Amino acid sequence: MCGIVGYVGDQQALDVVVAGLARLEYRGYDSAGVAVVADGEIVMEKRAGKLINLRDALAGLPQPPATVGIGHTRWATHGAPTDRNAHPHGDCKGQIAVIHNGIIENFAALRAELEERGHELRSDTDTEVVAHLLEEETAGVTLGEAMRNVCRRLEGAFTLLAVHTADPGLVVGARRNSPLVVGRGVGENFLGSDVSAFIAHTREAIELGQDQVVELRRDSITITDFDGRPAKTRDYHVDWDASAAEKDGYEYFMLKEIAEQPRAVADTLLGRVGADGRLVLDEMRLSDQDLRDCDKIVIVACGTAFHSGLIAKYAIEHWTRIPCEVELASEFRYRDPILTRDTLVIAISQSGETMDTLMAVRYAREQRAKVLAICNVNGSTIPRESDGVLYTHAGPEVAVASTKAFLTQLVACYLVALYLGQVRGVLFGDEIEDVIEQLETMPSKIQEVLTTIGPVRDLARSLAAERCVLFLGRHVGFPVAMEGALKLKELAYMHAEGFAAGELKHGPIALVEPGLPVVVVVPGHGRKVIHDKIVSNIQEIRARGAKTIVIAEEGDDSVTAYADTLIRIPAVPTLLQPLVSTVPLQVFACELASAKGHDVDQPRNLAKSVTVE
Repeated sequence: MCGIVGYVGDQQALDVVVAGLARLEYRGYDSAGVAVVADGEIVMEKRAGKLINLRDALAGLPQPPATVGIGHTRWATHGAPTDRNAHPHGDCKGQIAVIHNGIIENFAALRAELEERGHELRSDTDTEVVAHLLEEETAGVTLGEAMRNVCRRLEGAFTLLAVHTADPGLVVGARRNSPLVVGRGVGENFLGSDVSAFIAHTREAIELGQDQVVELRRDSITITDFDGRPAKTRDYHVDWDASAAEKDGYEYFMLKEIAEQPRAVADTLLGRVGADGRLVLDEMRLSDQDLRDCDKIVIVACGTAFHSGLIAKYAIEHWTRIPCEVELASEFRYRDPILTRDTLVIAISQSGETMDTLMAVRYAREQRAKVLAICNVNGSTIPRESDGVLYTHAGPEVAVASTKAFLTQLVACYLVALYLGQVRGVLFGDEIEDVIEQLETMPSKIQEVLTTIGPVRDLARSLAAERCVLFLGRHVGFPVAMEGALKLKELAYMHAEGFAAGELKHGPIALVEPGLPVVVVVPGHGRKVIHDKIVSNIQEIRARGAKTIVIAEEGDDSVTAYADTLIRIPAVPTLLQPLVSTVPLQVFACELASAKGHDVDQPRNLAKSVTVE
């Protein structure tokens, strides 16, 4: 959530900053603003609503000649999404501009102090206090030193960028528990919430660590901790370019990302098997002995990543025989979970910046548990603070509703489970080889689903007037049902619930009424007991008038008579079925939301990366 861009160089700063904000729109926001330093003055413009509102406002103004600027897309936490509360915010003298991502938890006390000293604060935000604190601090020191002094007083999570008319060639940034990355150019440098902000200009980046301040000039980058000591950093190269974040002719980024899933799954599998046929997870960093000593696994995640963890539990316990729990990261540390040195915590996050998951990681490490991150963004905070990492290589995911990140998280979880089985000696080499061969067929299976997806789109459009859809599943189909319901909530703003089919008679069947659409995910014949059970569930809801939408594998004729709509998927092993059964549900939600006239890529009230608790 919240997009942040900073620029120092020779180009027109306003153009660079606004283009960067456009690339960060996927993070979710409700207002946008920019500030540049021009002719010794701060020139600022900000508007509530979408970026187009800011562009329209800027179009009516002369563009100031400025080569230093900052920009922001805000997701409201303190204060309504209005022009007044949009960022940037300034000081009393109009010499400083500040933008901020996160929450400053002690802002009320700081605001009261500032008002006592005569400062006039004009917004309802927690951010504005930083501009006024910097105003006081810069009376005798540089903007960089002032930022360090201010940061030491702040509590909470924050990324801050500031400019000052007294030093017009400088942008200062700071981070604590919130993402910020440096882009290194030639004669120009950049700051961004993530590399999308500057990928059109440079693919060379620098990780900013916890509690660090960066001073950015066109020809220098200085990074220190909050006490002014030189900070340790890591340079890295971004292995995708700007074109990867463009729509490529698709109506929505989400449709493009759904179509990219075969390639994303293939890329996540690439290079995982060594010359000797054994799995090699080079980024793991955990020793084989650490994994042999593990006596319990706890998966922590949020939203869609949580559903991937629920599916992973089935694979991990089946292939490793290690007890596995799956926890909502937002609840994890508040219930005082039992962790030991022999507990392996697996943290799943697309962005690597999900605040609830990051806090769960920190709690787990405080308890001396080992932490393995599964993440899509190289160099993000969660992988950096974990003992090991497995990157998913899905490429940039712009749409707020996760698609290819989900499938690649599943693949990564399968790889972790197999690797654990290999290290602990509970799986033979030919067993692992057989599953890897099956996984390697999945990109073509997913493509097969996508090639035959037309009827799903037609079905979604026909249901645009419905108010509720239920989803049922058993075994790994249960988390798939939950994911299908989540997608419909996120995109179509409909009441949707995913249930374990066996729980129907324990309450949910009361919701079934004539005409209610119910999506049922049917497991393959390989699990005959659960397959036959769910066929009985379909008959139960159909007898009560439900409109049955059945997802079943090719060749399964036992469901045909009970399906009002039958969606066929390729026959694959049961544990891997979510890789193909989820895809129709993604398309279904996307098409239904489009038919309702909703913004598919940026659904209301949601942000791509939730960087506050």
